[in-house]
Amino acid sequence: MEPERILVLGNVNVDLVMGDVDGWPAVGTEVILPRSEMRAGGSAGNTALALSGLGIPHRLVAGIGSDMMGDWLASRFDAARSTWIVMDCATTLTVGIVHTGGNRAFFTTTGHLHQSRLDDLESHLPHAPAGGHATISGSFLMPQIEAGTSRLIAALKARGWTVAIDPGWPPAGWAPANRELFRAWLGEADIALINEDEAKGIAGTDDLDAAIADLRPLTGPRMLVVKCGGDGVRVFQGDDSLAVHAPQVEVIDTVGAGDTFNAAFLAALSRGEDTRRASEAGVRAASSAISTFPRRYAP
Repeated sequence: MEPERILVLGNVNVDLVMGDVDGWPAVGTEVILPRSEMRAGGSAGNTALALSGLGIPHRLVAGIGSDMMGDWLASRFDAARSTWIVMDCATTLTVGIVHTGGNRAFFTTTGHLHQSRLDDLESHLPHAPAGGHATISGSFLMPQIEAGTSRLIAALKARGWTVAIDPGWPPAGWAPANRELFRAWLGEADIALINEDEAKGIAGTDDLDAAIADLRPLTGPRMLVVKCGGDGVRVFQGDDSLAVHAPQVEVIDTVGAGDTFNAAFLAALSRGEDTRRASEAGVRAASSAISTFPRRYAP
């Protein structure tokens, strides 16, 4: 059996995606939308689903609640490649509203994500196979994991993993404490996976190039990956940089696009592909995902 070279840790929850809406309805009114889909989500969940869709062996370690939603959520994933930590609480639910043009807004309940414990994750960490890459997703949505992310990075490295981190957008925004926390993670993880808005938020600027110039020195020899939506991706490592442009597609739903990129990108790196080929693989997978409904991960 091919080894599970990708380890996915972090937030998995139920997503109810509805759309499209043009602006917000007035309070007390109802809007009828043409489509909806209930699916497994969360950054780690989206990454694992993309890996499954791409046929990539992996291991997902994540929590769920002890309710009907938790049972349903677990059933969406490959049971043979999933390790579930069941918590005595409700499962987290996210309602995603897709706006005309593909942008989206989210409403998320606290649920099991606020009960996720670092000790539980650490107790399920396997040792890495050759080429093993681990990704920590959604730290900012799990308070106890957020506080222990540096410890989790160290634990993964001690087990031989190359560690990537995609912490997501903090619910409280990029307050100074959150900026400093992520800056510390930049110096600890091997790969930082962020989008252009996150880069600007962390650096405290509206200029992406200025944000990148601010963040690059913090990574040293490590890799900084900035996902730029329809403009593709920019990757920086030491003095080297590259850009891969995204193809033009008809956007249906951008939920999970960055997570899909992460899946294909890390899978390619784990196979020994160079950074450019890995970036191209990530962009292809994300472009396919956002332009198909139900989604596909390969053109």
